[in-house]
Amino acid sequence: MENRWVVKEEADKQVVERLGKELSISPQLTNLLVQRGVTTYEEAKSFFRPSLDELPDPFLMKDMDKAVKRILQAIDNNESIMIYGDYDVDGTTAVSLVYSFLKNIHKKIEFYIPDRYLEGYGISCKGIDTAYEHGVKLIIALDCGIKAIDKVNYATDKGIDFIIGDHHRPGDRIPSAVAVLDPKRSDCLYPFKDLSGAGVGFKLVQALTRKLELPDKKAFGSLDLLAISIAADIVPITGENRILAYFGLKQINKSPRPGVYSILKSSGFERIAENGTSKTVFTREITISDLVFVVSPRINAAGRIKDATDSVRLLISSHDDYAEKLGGEINILNTTRRDLDTSITQEAIDIINASEELKKKKTTVLFKEEWHKGVIGIVASRLIEHFYKPTIVLTLSDGLVTGSARSVKDFDIYDAIDSCSHLLAHFGGHTYAAGLAMKPENLDLFLKEFEAYAEKHLTEEMLVPEIEIDEELYFSDINTKFYRILKQFAPFGPGNMSPLFVSHHLIDTGYAKAVGKNGDPRHLKFEAVHRAHSGNPLKAIAFNMGEHYDKMKQGKAFSLCYHLDENNWQGNTSLQLRVKDIRFEE
Repeated sequence: MENRWVVKEEADKQVVERLGKELSISPQLTNLLVQRGVTTYEEAKSFFRPSLDELPDPFLMKDMDKAVKRILQAIDNNESIMIYGDYDVDGTTAVSLVYSFLKNIHKKIEFYIPDRYLEGYGISCKGIDTAYEHGVKLIIALDCGIKAIDKVNYATDKGIDFIIGDHHRPGDRIPSAVAVLDPKRSDCLYPFKDLSGAGVGFKLVQALTRKLELPDKKAFGSLDLLAISIAADIVPITGENRILAYFGLKQINKSPRPGVYSILKSSGFERIAENGTSKTVFTREITISDLVFVVSPRINAAGRIKDATDSVRLLISSHDDYAEKLGGEINILNTTRRDLDTSITQEAIDIINASEELKKKKTTVLFKEEWHKGVIGIVASRLIEHFYKPTIVLTLSDGLVTGSARSVKDFDIYDAIDSCSHLLAHFGGHTYAAGLAMKPENLDLFLKEFEAYAEKHLTEEMLVPEIEIDEELYFSDINTKFYRILKQFAPFGPGNMSPLFVSHHLIDTGYAKAVGKNGDPRHLKFEAVHRAHSGNPLKAIAFNMGEHYDKMKQGKAFSLCYHLDENNWQGNTSLQLRVKDIRFEE
């Protein structure tokens, strides 16, 4: 699939020159900073050295005072409290975070994660009934509930109060709960709007900590869980999220909780003694990418294949042996999840390739009632990688056609689904990811209306994958100091992506080779240099680009789009280019 290369406009040269002098860094690095909205020395200091002191006051959030008052009332009255959360990574980390904090100050507390298959997304009547049977008087819902108007009323009729802590877009009405915490409420003045579900839970914990006059470390003890939720839910890693992710990653690398360590250990991450001391460190630094691609899928696997309750048990565990046992079981579930994901994705690809009608459409919407509900969101993401269209994958669950939606850049799939809401039993989500359910008899009309909305709002250009490049570099710009400062731009993620560079008029120095496992040469390793001169050659790895081997060996010039990375091999560390795309010059 051909990609569009779009190079960002250079930042204001006067600002770049001034800031570069103040920071004593190169114009290329300064340009990256200014592109990210960092224009003064103080902003740069905050960017490179985040501080927990910069976090906004939690009581700025609408209804926070009411939520804290009701929780303290429950504690004073020795009432039972249930922490209720969604079954995905954001939901389970949110529940683990709030449960762990409250368990230390109140004994009558339990948690509840709905069954993905029997109850579906969000607050369920079964969950409320379970709370009632257990004598619960207060439910704290996290990462869900902002549209649960009927369910909150159902709980009220049973004498159960609700506090909702959500981060999804509200509907036209707000549930009649004791408190509704959601920075996306139109009447909420909280300054940062892009918290994860666990982020909202953290603000609740932070507020309780202050009200109870406890040490700040009581609130900050679960920043590792918060970093995982931020990574998994793909919220912007800017502002408050960047501070939280920064310190959460530090906690994971320095002293991971038993559950997180068990996941990392089962995934091949090892800890070794540092410089002969008793202190242990990971053999390489854990990054946001590791949380996205290694930790999160395993936490998710329990809810996708079996029961997300196990994910919470793992994350709140304080015992190494129990966490290792549970982590091993979840790792097995993840293998099952991966096999299902692979087989259903291939089946979906085959269906599309066999249908000229599907190929012509601007969207991909597929339904098969046997598909496993737990992996259809992953399958939707995989299909976008292949066909790059807004995608919904649907299956049959509890009598409803239920699905997960994923989108392409600049197309708001939440709005697209909302335009068909009259056909749906329920839906919810974000700009680029959503979930929905409908009666089977509404499916055909939904397909037509969803495609019609896309026809109206999608341009042909939006259906070509875009690679947004930060700036052009010459290899002479790249050295160890440049990379050392570049690493301090992390943690990377939406809003602060790992910088992507482009270099033109390159040739291979003669070392190109196609490599891969089991004799399958799908990857390309080479050493590039500017064609005009042979100074400063750089090694490069291009995954799944082995087809370019012949052109490269023929000495054809090319342009590279790449991230700057490190290669560690047999104790030696060197800079390398991690190639995103290659274009050969005619």
